[in-house]
Amino acid sequence: MQDQTLIQLIVNAARDKRAEDVVVLDLHDVSSTLDYFIICTASAGLQINAVQNAIREATKENGVHAVGIEGPSDRWVLINFGTVIVHVMTKEARDYYDLEGLWSDARNVAI
Repeated sequence: MQDQTLIQLIVNAARDKRAEDVVVLDLHDVSSTLDYFIICTASAGLQINAVQNAIREATKENGVHAVGIEGPSDRWVLINFGTVIVHVMTKEARDYYDLEGLWSDARNVAI
């Protein structure tokens, strides 16, 4: 599956579970090892799990499996699809870690 198709599938699954502030960062020009980050906000642990499960089910139905998962915790789960890394975070975790600020040189991808 091409990256853009995978990204849209993941974004749609996250939004179906009411993830907020979904952002896609293209890291090709700022990282030698990372391609894309998808960052979204969930209100709490239960919603983080719901978003994570929706993303994993949607990708699995399309023959794509996560390479790895870190978490889940009550604040953040990271789902690694190889070229696409998904961060589902609470607003507090997202503000604290500020991945978008850390990767501010990355290009935002319209979704």
